Amino acid sequence: MKNATRNPVVHFEVLGRDAGALRKFYSEAFGWSLGPVDDSPLQYSMVHGKDGGGIDGGIGKAPQGPGHVTFYVGVDDLEAALEQINRLGGKTIQPPQQVPDGVGFALFADPEGHVVGLVKE
Repeated sequence: MKNATRNPVVHFEVLGRDAGALRKFYSEAFGWSLGPVDDSPLQYSMVHGKDGGGIDGGIGKAPQGPGHVTFYVGVDDLEAALEQINRLGGKTIQPPQQVPDGVGFALFADPEGHVVGLVKE
């Protein structure tokens, strides 16, 4: 049974200490075709969902620490979403910013501290 949702999960990231090893692992484990992002300081590569199935994702080098996995929820307004999240007991971790292709994103922690991303395309 499928339930439609207004704000679906639209992206994921796997960031760790060794981006090359992670790319190899996920490529071999799941048959993902990963394309490098030019001039990325995170050694970022992208994997895209197939024909509308699955979601896009990225694998790269964590800027610091052991790395993490993050999922991103698509929203219409990053600032409004963060205001609502903060009202509900969440906390803004990274305020809205844009990446070179014009996509905006932000990070928040839920009330238990789990970090989740927001994205506006």
